[in-house]
Amino acid sequence: MTPTNATPQSLDENEITLGTGMGPLRFGATMDEVRALMGEPEEIEESEDDDEFEHQAWNYLEEGYSLYFDREDDFRLSCIETDHPGMRLYGENIHGKTPDEIQALMSRHGHEASETEKMDTGEMRISYEKEMIDLYFDENELQFVNFGVFISEDLDVQWPA
Repeated sequence: MTPTNATPQSLDENEITLGTGMGPLRFGATMDEVRALMGEPEEIEESEDDDEFEHQAWNYLEEGYSLYFDREDDFRLSCIETDHPGMRLYGENIHGKTPDEIQALMSRHGHEASETEKMDTGEMRISYEKEMIDLYFDENELQFVNFGVFISEDLDVQWPA
């Protein structure tokens, strides 16, 4: 066992906080704030003209993150997608967990799944609509998550304080 002062900081960096962000990345951050924290993205994708929401996706492929900025939200960070093997939720490492294990974890924290969908390609998605998180599984193992800032019933963005 490693001494506590040698604990790698990556545990904190990969902790998903629903509605708030991941580690030091907080929803509502400006592009400049994210750039200061993460550095330059390896790739920037612009939304297609026919997309419902105009956005930019900043891809940090080596780290396993895609960060989304919506024009509607003044290009502030509003969504994170990650397949980082160290991703954590409620202090537990979740990468590779089964759908049952994830649903049990969410249930222990008072969340009930709103939708489960089997994709044509064989993957499965479990969505927690109120919590703004989608979890994607392949061969019964969690591969990546997509989560965003909370939205009220009146469709107002609930930026973290």
